[in-house]
Amino acid sequence: MTRTSFTVSDLSAGYADRLILNGIDLEIPVGAVTAIVGANACGKSTLLRTMARLLAPRKGTVRLDDVPIHTMPPKRLARRLGLLPQSPIVPEGITVLDLVSRGRHPHQGMFGFWTGKDDAAVAEALAATRIAELAERPVDELSGGQRQRVWVAMALAQNTQILLLDEPTTYLDVTHQIEVLDLLTDLNRARGTTIVMVLHELNLATRYADYLVAMVAGEIRVHGAPRDVLTEANVREIFNLDSRVVTDPVSGKPMILPVGRHHCAHERDAAASSTA
Repeated sequence: MTRTSFTVSDLSAGYADRLILNGIDLEIPVGAVTAIVGANACGKSTLLRTMARLLAPRKGTVRLDDVPIHTMPPKRLARRLGLLPQSPIVPEGITVLDLVSRGRHPHQGMFGFWTGKDDAAVAEALAATRIAELAERPVDELSGGQRQRVWVAMALAQNTQILLLDEPTTYLDVTHQIEVLDLLTDLNRARGTTIVMVLHELNLATRYADYLVAMVAGEIRVHGAPRDVLTEANVREIFNLDSRVVTDPVSGKPMILPVGRHHCAHERDAAASSTA
């Protein structure tokens, strides 16, 4: 797969008269997994939506290989850039196979002829997400974790160089969160797909991402490798949270331990002394 540069320059965007993003500059690492993190309402999803051309910028550009995406024909863009939005709407009664097959639409010619290449791409996507046995099932009958795998399969069938995902683990229990993130890691490692995702859970973002982008109030406050971004000072500034940063014994990456008001060792020692 051809490596594709993906850059954001002096980007400002918002809704109606409300400006959300202000002067964003960002170069997405090619062939890596990037996670966008930050407190609620900091502009994470707005940035992703603008990068996906769902929202027109007020100022600045988003470029694929130095071409502004807002000037590219929709099908051409969809062959190179895929999007999995937060809580996508499932068409009523559609089967798993039909939904995954929709990922091939950007690759259809003027007359929409289906080819053996399309069959192979869909079969590969079903196998990679381990949902081949669900192919004839209606999507609206599946569990939340199964549905999310179906949407990821559709994105795989689209076979883009870049995949954007807006909180792909939302509403999933921890087992299915890990399953989806493992699947995206497999995709990145096997195909070299550049993955950019908004993640709410900071420790999962740190574990699975090669690169973190931390936002505050519509601006990028810091970006880089997880170990450089997730310092105790940065966590306090970005999330207004006191924490301890330790090494994750599983991944070897930083892990955030929040410091609340009731679980500090010195507080327990003081409480024990007062009752002795």
